[in-house]
Amino acid sequence: MTGPLRLLPWTTPEGKPCYLSTGSEESRLSRLADDLEAAQLDSGEQVLTGARAVLADTEAGERAVRFALTRAVECLGDVLRVAVSRGARIGVGKDEGDEW
Repeated sequence: MTGPLRLLPWTTPEGKPCYLSTGSEESRLSRLADDLEAAQLDSGEQVLTGARAVLADTEAGERAVRFALTRAVECLGDVLRVAVSRGARIGVGKDEGDEW
């Protein structure tokens, strides 16, 4: 039996969300999604550490600050997608139409 759709941690080439319909959290695609979510969260931690270092550096130039902010925004989008996906799987969903 198939459960609710799982929001996957990647998008289509057009930027649209991808979903998985499976009755098993142990399917190959589910495990791949779990691994990618873990990697995205790890990357977010690393980017946060780097962004804090750039912001603490009073000598950091505009280019460094823009790079840190760009990476932080990318990671924030990933982390929010993971949160929405995991929240939906435990029964806590985001309102339709909300963007992250």
